[in-house]
Amino acid sequence: MDEQTALRLVGQRLPAASDDCAVLDGQVITTDMLHERTDFPAGTTRYTAGWRAVGASLSDVAAMGAAATAAVAVYAAPEFDETELSAFLDGATAVCAAVGAEYVGGDLDGHSEFTVATTALGETDDPVRRSGADPGDALCVTGTLGRTAAAIRLFERGDHEAANALFQFTPRVAAGRALAPYASAMLDSSDGLARSVHQLVGASDCGAALAGPLPVDDRVDEVAESAEERHELGVFFGEDFELVAAVPEDDFESARGAVPCSLHRVGTVTDSGVTLDGDPLSDRGYSH
Repeated sequence: MDEQTALRLVGQRLPAASDDCAVLDGQVITTDMLHERTDFPAGTTRYTAGWRAVGASLSDVAAMGAAATAAVAVYAAPEFDETELSAFLDGATAVCAAVGAEYVGGDLDGHSEFTVATTALGETDDPVRRSGADPGDALCVTGTLGRTAAAIRLFERGDHEAANALFQFTPRVAAGRALAPYASAMLDSSDGLARSVHQLVGASDCGAALAGPLPVDDRVDEVAESAEERHELGVFFGEDFELVAAVPEDDFESARGAVPCSLHRVGTVTDSGVTLDGDPLSDRGYSH
């Protein structure tokens, strides 16, 4: 099975696993695993790894419209180096502090490949799920698209300082909280805009019509060698950890005014199909 097929199987067996977080008595909980080979390019500092690994789980909390409370992580490596472990803890602590949460530890394990498994907790009495969008809702996204894609290109070029800075994204917990009173459906964009839209409308049993120009990050323009590559990196690459949300048409301007970051309208929820500027938008994106 590929990753998407495996996720569908899990969702069928465990309905609580079908959103970004499971919801249990006013709390949300999520877990993620990141590996050096697939998630931390050469040049990624341990500080950035701590920030990004914990941030990925905090992003899931944000997608539920919840307040982030705490995070833990399993740190596994071939050996324990004091400087590297301390840097990881600094990054994990810093990303939690950035969203008002607390990093409270975890576990250590020996492993052939540097690997991090993170869990984050949040609180909400009214979680926003993926399944509430209705035709006519505005489809919107926070921030910009392609930030991680640009970072990967910079890692490949050896510009590690700039790449690490781009990898240290701030989870959109504040934006998720601000969107929660308005959004009919929401998830994070870790799988890329295209796949995230497919996931949202699939859960809501509807469709979407996207329209450009999309809010592609300026750093993508610096690394993309063609318009086609810019489109690929901005729409399909993924791992940006922005929020994709459906908001009732009449509430969109109020929602945009409430969110403490940019909120771009990228389309409209429809009855069926997923298109971009009238052409079918394929369901593909980031895969582990």
